[in-house]
Amino acid sequence: MAAEAVETLDGWYCLHDLRTIDWTSWKYASSEERESAIHEFKNLLTKWEAVENEENGSHVLYKVVGQKADLMFMFLRPTMNELTDIETEFNKSKFAEFLLPAHSYVSVVELSKYGPQHAEDDPRTQERLKPILPKWEHISFYPMNKSRDGEDNWYSVDFKDRAKLLYEHSKTGRKYAGNIKQIITGSFGFDDWEWGVTLFAHDPLQLKKIVYEMRFDEVSARFGEFGEFFVGNHLAKDDIDAYLHV
Repeated sequence: MAAEAVETLDGWYCLHDLRTIDWTSWKYASSEERESAIHEFKNLLTKWEAVENEENGSHVLYKVVGQKADLMFMFLRPTMNELTDIETEFNKSKFAEFLLPAHSYVSVVELSKYGPQHAEDDPRTQERLKPILPKWEHISFYPMNKSRDGEDNWYSVDFKDRAKLLYEHSKTGRKYAGNIKQIITGSFGFDDWEWGVTLFAHDPLQLKKIVYEMRFDEVSARFGEFGEFFVGNHLAKDDIDAYLHV
């Protein structure tokens, strides 16, 4: 008998957009070109801030640590078309001429109905499905799957057993309340992995601690498969001039 699929509540669509800066081209550009690019880029950020203030979407920008990329944007919007519009408008900007695509991930904010749930129209549920992203100091993003190997096949486990495993997993996460903000996005049919996990923290060590501790939960130890991790430090609009100064 096939295992029962879980229903999900789905909210805003999500795009993680990572770019590498061509620093050589940036340094050899004229000061007028750089100033124009920065000015246009900051105007885009202001436009995105206005959308967020109206609670019609959200965004954050981080400086990636390491050589996987330089910048990581995370966008949330009500429709997939709006994500495309953001990406296209940004790609047409002067600043984007100095950027190279590094990685992207497409998904949608997701809540699974494994345990007791608030009604979909409950304000608390809507706040989780359509979150305003925190501008905390540090971010960690990674994709993940549930295993389909042999006896450790998540998709053949009984619904009640899956619910119990996830409940135990959630108790670990609740220990980090106030130190970690977590956004789970589903990507079945949208990207190469099944979920995206985005963690925000004021202290980067909390990112390490929660991921490490959760590895010992049975649901991760038996069924968790993880992709690349991307970690970054918050880049506020007011700090962009200093970051891009040469």
